[in-house]
Amino acid sequence: MEKNLKELTERPVGRLLWEYSVPAVVGMVVMSLYNVIDRIFIGQGVGPEAIAGLAVTFPLMNLTTAIGVLVGVGASSRVSIVLGAGKQDEAQHLLGNALVLTALNAVVYIALFAIFLDPILRAFGASDVTLPYARDFISYLLPGLMLMNVTYSLNNIMRASGYPGRAMFTMLIGAGCNLVLAPIFIFGLKTGIKGAAIATDLSMTVSAVFVISHFLKRDVSLRFTPGTYRLRWATIIAIVSIGAAPALVNAASCFINAIINTSLYRYGGDMAVGAAGIYTTFASLITTVVIGICQGMQPIVGYNYGAGSIHRLQRAYLLAVASASVFTVSGSMIGLLVPESVARAFTSDATLIASTSKALTFGLMMFSVVGFQIVSTSFFQSIGKAWKSIFLSLTRQVLFLIPLLLVLPRHFGLDGVWGSFPISDTVATLVTGGMILWQFREIRRAAGINSFVIN
Repeated sequence: MEKNLKELTERPVGRLLWEYSVPAVVGMVVMSLYNVIDRIFIGQGVGPEAIAGLAVTFPLMNLTTAIGVLVGVGASSRVSIVLGAGKQDEAQHLLGNALVLTALNAVVYIALFAIFLDPILRAFGASDVTLPYARDFISYLLPGLMLMNVTYSLNNIMRASGYPGRAMFTMLIGAGCNLVLAPIFIFGLKTGIKGAAIATDLSMTVSAVFVISHFLKRDVSLRFTPGTYRLRWATIIAIVSIGAAPALVNAASCFINAIINTSLYRYGGDMAVGAAGIYTTFASLITTVVIGICQGMQPIVGYNYGAGSIHRLQRAYLLAVASASVFTVSGSMIGLLVPESVARAFTSDATLIASTSKALTFGLMMFSVVGFQIVSTSFFQSIGKAWKSIFLSLTRQVLFLIPLLLVLPRHFGLDGVWGSFPISDTVATLVTGGMILWQFREIRRAAGINSFVIN
């Protein structure tokens, strides 16, 4: 067994979670900074209408991410489980099939976006004012979407196969390039919102080249191997069955954002849509940290589940929940206590600042419990319980939030839109708590363990 994989069953769980989560968190935050950097520079350098136009593109970006997550998360989770069970050949086929699936998916959705871009953006809430900004950004970003998905998919597999540090560096180099290039294109070359997209394309190219080169090396635990690229139904099903849960979350976010943008425009105009863009950016930055913790937890849980080490699995989960909750509680407190300061980081427009402050105050009321909900969903995914993970993914984003978004605004207007978030977070967390307690009882019973031992 390679040293990078053997340590997953031998080293202290707390140290492992730290060593795997920190690079994953850094990588995820850095990836999120692509969007944050673009939105700050666009808001300060182009104007509030551009921020609103960028917000209209969020549903489409979520749909793109969903397609990438379907393969990336599904393949990485399955790689951890099969490596834990000692099935190296199966892991190689997962890597090869993941690369081919990612490329094929990207070709299809890029072609559809290019043909139907304006109707799609209109459906997602674009007005006559914001449509030109949204169109410019996405049109120039299309070439980089495939590279974005390839980078995400292979980066997850890199981490799952025992290289968390390299996975972090993959994202660092891309975000570093974007931080340098975005202001050059937006302010120096005066290319506006399209310049932000071009900077992102170039930065993602750098990241994609780095992550692909890793799997071409001969001294790594997984590498590109002839004969593994031909798609196999069993491998595709193995990937999709696990990746479906987080993919559905992102796909649901696409349609939810469309509903939100439409409702916000109806009750608050373009400024309300712009406020949603800033709120989403801030909340996503926090949840990005939680997702990074989940990615650090995933190979530990998956490998030990495959190896039958139940105590280590339990400890990894509990430590991940505690770590994630620290960030969601801290982030929600910042948004609730100093909402104006958060808004001013993105815009100097007084109307947009006021609208954003209200969005943060309402939307973050129960955000502190989201960490537990996300980690628990990821836990089911990590042990191969795909349908349970899918169900939990849909509770917060679809089963509870959509009905609230359709009902509350009719009675409470704009406040009803923002109030839907804390109610959905609360109910989804209660459901999650019940399911996770039942699952651990089943795991302990199957392993002949009577108590919840975590040492």
